[in-house]
Amino acid sequence: MTNEEIHKILESVKEQKINPEEALALLKDFSFQELEYAKIDHHRELRTGYPEIIYCSGKTTRQVRGIITAMLEKDVDIMATRASEDLFKSVKDLHPQLVYYKDARIISVKKKKSKPPKTNICVITAGTSDIPVAEEAAVTAELLGNKTERIFDVGVAGIHRLMNKLDIIKRSRVVIVIAGMEGALASIIGGLIDKPIIAVPTSVGYGANFGGISALLAMLTSCAGGVSVVNIDNGFGAGYYASMINKL
Repeated sequence: MTNEEIHKILESVKEQKINPEEALALLKDFSFQELEYAKIDHHRELRTGYPEIIYCSGKTTRQVRGIITAMLEKDVDIMATRASEDLFKSVKDLHPQLVYYKDARIISVKKKKSKPPKTNICVITAGTSDIPVAEEAAVTAELLGNKTERIFDVGVAGIHRLMNKLDIIKRSRVVIVIAGMEGALASIIGGLIDKPIIAVPTSVGYGANFGGISALLAMLTSCAGGVSVVNIDNGFGAGYYASMINKL
């Protein structure tokens, strides 16, 4: 859509030929900024409620710097996932409020203040080794405007540890369960609570875990109702999905 076409739409609103809702519908799908290596979707927040998220893995420092620089010109929050500490050091000069969450591997700039929902998201891990994926999920949910509760290392090898936190889990609006090895924790929690569960299989485990495949298949074949599953190690996807549920 050209600037001339946008101008015509705005003039039509002024002249009352179309109403503002119709104009918004026409404008929702335009406006991406084309760089040499990326097309930045500036209107994603208007369409989906959340701005475009930068996935850093596989991108060069120059590309990440360019994308962040372009997004800083707009009134949007910035979140960049799968970012190394070295990458953060290479881009932190771009904005004084650039923050790095080391465990989550997320870079962010929070420009907008929003009131979080009264309900919260609970992030649970089976083991300590699952915490990096859990932090990616929790920090994602928090940056998208939610309150989170973390419960770590309550896997099936010592199920009494989970029972001790069950009251907190039941108070949550949505629960993210993160587990490697055999991935059984999501099924167990699914049989104990009446909240939606987002299961995240992790690549944590010995050889027969097949890099998270065994946990993924166990979660996909869970007999507990209300368990949905994201991809292996996809903490970001779980945090994003949980935010959508929490804000319904």
